[in-house]
Amino acid sequence: MEKFEELVGAIGDIVWGPFTLILIVGTGVLLTLRLGFLQFRDLPYALKLTFSKSDKESKEKGDISHFQSLMTAMAATLGIGNMTGVASAILLGGVGAIFWMWVAAIFGMATKYGEAILAVKYRVTNHKGEISGGPMYYIEKGLGWKWLAVLFALFGFLASFGIGNMTQANTVAGALNANFGINPWITGFVLMVLTGIVLLGGIKGIGRVSAIFVPFMALFYLAGGFLIIILNITEVPAAFALIVSEAFNPSAAAGGAIGMAIRYGVARGVFSNEAGLGSAPIAAAAAKTDYPGRQALVSMTGTFLDTIIVCTVTGLAIVMSGLYVGHSDASNLTGLAFDSFLPGVGNMIVVFGIIFFAYSTIIGWSYYGEKCFGYIFGDNRTYIYKIVFVFIVMVGAGLELELVWGIADIFNALMALPNLIALIFLSGVIVSETKKFREVRKKEVEEKQRQRAS
Repeated sequence: MEKFEELVGAIGDIVWGPFTLILIVGTGVLLTLRLGFLQFRDLPYALKLTFSKSDKESKEKGDISHFQSLMTAMAATLGIGNMTGVASAILLGGVGAIFWMWVAAIFGMATKYGEAILAVKYRVTNHKGEISGGPMYYIEKGLGWKWLAVLFALFGFLASFGIGNMTQANTVAGALNANFGINPWITGFVLMVLTGIVLLGGIKGIGRVSAIFVPFMALFYLAGGFLIIILNITEVPAAFALIVSEAFNPSAAAGGAIGMAIRYGVARGVFSNEAGLGSAPIAAAAAKTDYPGRQALVSMTGTFLDTIIVCTVTGLAIVMSGLYVGHSDASNLTGLAFDSFLPGVGNMIVVFGIIFFAYSTIIGWSYYGEKCFGYIFGDNRTYIYKIVFVFIVMVGAGLELELVWGIADIFNALMALPNLIALIFLSGVIVSETKKFREVRKKEVEEKQRQRAS
């Protein structure tokens, strides 16, 4: 078993090595340039689309609303990566890793936009009348490479049991056991029942739950983080300055090498927001929308909210606390940092944040895995996947899963490669669809101006 663990670690280092990280960021840079820095120019409009309801949205083709689609994707991406992942990036790459997380997120917004626009353009309706879409469909229909589409679906289906199920359930069980003494198997059983109830409702049920659950848990965690920032507002400028300076000139006490800061900043940023992995566009495809570009802008905001907002709050708390110096355990660093500013309360905010975030990840990834499974084996057999997935939730809660984390990381990287290849080869389609939507937006603005004038 020890040799197998070493093998898994070695494979993980290869698939998440410099080539993959350069490909992920490089794809974002390519799309950013081809789209004319769209993530900067259109972010205000994208946020408006996300948090406002359109009267015509209910009439469009799709299963769930713009907001529900984003929340389903956010349910999967908002997770322990926003807390433990940020802490890990700081411990392994130094404080400057946070800056490189921001860089990865900025370019990742263009990647997430491209994924979503292709997902909506190439989506299909299955025999149940449900929408199916994502990388497997735009690889097959856009590139004509069925074999690569099947590989993506296979890797996505397998990854859902690891990073999207067992590891998350184990994290919840561990947090409840450490803080409240609850038996992990009891936690596993409760999680299994709660997950099963949500899965019975399909994507509409997942969307409805996510639309309530995700904003609540995010606001709960952010409230604690913003309180720390407000109470220590005078220290914030120095924290930002340290992050930027350490990104280019890291000290021995904070990582020691710019290469490590970039590597772990980019890697943990990708784990946090999943831009480029190909998971989020599966949810984006189900959105009710009239044009691919409209939903793509909504999806793009997910990366902004996940990394630029939530991860930054976590990172500032850790940096201002100073506890990262000489610390080696990423699993409790965020809790200790919060508790140093809010004694007796801070750690509980993080603990409940971990529980909520991890459970939401299970819900979001169940949909991803179901769609990948259905693509390979047929939508009429997805009930098999749901039964197994729900059962594995309980199993994961009661086991030691260090090895599963390593295997899950490998499948995540293997998901990303086919997706990134498709984004590069279909970048022309992304640009074309964007131009079409820009013309639509221009006409909409002109029509509103005429209405106001009259």
